[in-house]
Amino acid sequence: MTQPTGTPLIPGIAPVDSLSWSIPGLKEDPTMCLRCRSAQMLCGKPVCPILVKYDAFARTMPMLGTKELDGSSPPGLFVGRFGYPKVSLGPLLSPVHGDTLLLDTPEEWVGRTVAEVVGFRTMLVRGTQRVHVLDAEKPLRLVDDVQTLALARESVEVEATFKRPPRGHLALSDELPPYGPSAPIEKVRLDVGRWDDRLDRLARDTDALAGVAVKELYQKGVRVSRIQRAFSAGTLGRHGRRRFVPTRWSITAVDDILGRQNLDRVRSLPELSDWRVYRLTALGNRWLIALLPGSFRYESIEAWYPNTLWNPNPQSIVLMGDHEGHRGRTSYASIGGCYYAARLALSELMLRTGRQAGGLVLREVHPGEILPLGVWNVREHVRSALTQPPLVLPTLDDLHRTIAETFAIPLERWKLQSALLHEARTQRRLEEYSLGVAPAAASAAGPN
Repeated sequence: MTQPTGTPLIPGIAPVDSLSWSIPGLKEDPTMCLRCRSAQMLCGKPVCPILVKYDAFARTMPMLGTKELDGSSPPGLFVGRFGYPKVSLGPLLSPVHGDTLLLDTPEEWVGRTVAEVVGFRTMLVRGTQRVHVLDAEKPLRLVDDVQTLALARESVEVEATFKRPPRGHLALSDELPPYGPSAPIEKVRLDVGRWDDRLDRLARDTDALAGVAVKELYQKGVRVSRIQRAFSAGTLGRHGRRRFVPTRWSITAVDDILGRQNLDRVRSLPELSDWRVYRLTALGNRWLIALLPGSFRYESIEAWYPNTLWNPNPQSIVLMGDHEGHRGRTSYASIGGCYYAARLALSELMLRTGRQAGGLVLREVHPGEILPLGVWNVREHVRSALTQPPLVLPTLDDLHRTIAETFAIPLERWKLQSALLHEARTQRRLEEYSLGVAPAAASAAGPN
């Protein structure tokens, strides 16, 4: 099941095992790369050694070679996080004219290949300028331009001038979709066709809290990616409290806000009484999402094969997960934004079906995942899986068999890692006592 030693994942790039144990501390803590995902630099290196490996792949992008750009913005924007509270702010621009919405709409990327997604993103050039996050309400030209893009309904024609030709570098992150070349921007001229009236109205409402605005936009059918963009651009919230939010943070913040608001409604729904399973295979990932009888609780577990992105060990599988009980959690999940993205998708399903349940998201990552594509990969693929008719199962034993059939990793590894599966094996539900029925947990737990 593991890739032969010395075999490269991508032609022309060194095999993973040549890197594995050169990362300080990885041998002592195999989960370090999975916890870090290039965000915290836990190994102490100034740049992520795993992402450096893929530089050859990134260099396949075309170089623009000019300071002028004439084209279209999806619309899109980017707010960096390094140097916070002084951050890099600017529009995402494409040299292509016309409808470029697809380039910055992850809801439309399900079913696409890694190469297609990377191709979309490398067409986007980041214009950057340093600003303070509190400049979101100041009358600065770039601030106005970026916030105009955040409220646009469709692609925006642009003319931009940079201080130097954009450099061909592919920015990779497990939270963000990839981004293409960047350069400091001198000026930009926009030709906006139509505003999104829903975004525009909330931008003008300077009395609504940002969380209230996010909820209202979501209820009006605005796509999550568009809400995240408006949130990042500092167009939501009360006057005097608006600020730019780094794109990486805004994505998870919106997923978390919407997930928690949905779950406030989910907890009052009737409880599910059976076991349901949804499955999907996409982009080198196998997904199994299970609904467990009873009240809401949630767990997300990722299993990374050897030679996958955040597991450079050439021999061992690494599993990691987080969970929460009925009342939710107060600490940040160790597996990062993926946790909140999947939770949002699950909360949407429970509201649609009118039942609360335990939610278990299992993700098995195979070497086909060669690049980090962003949190959208989790949110949108879990959403996609949950639109399919579920497999309805009568017992916990049937769920165990389905997990074993779905994944290459043995069932026992999942059972050892999962708090929800352990709870299902060892705890009886109140109605089982009242009905005098032998619980499913009893048969699963065995004579002990």
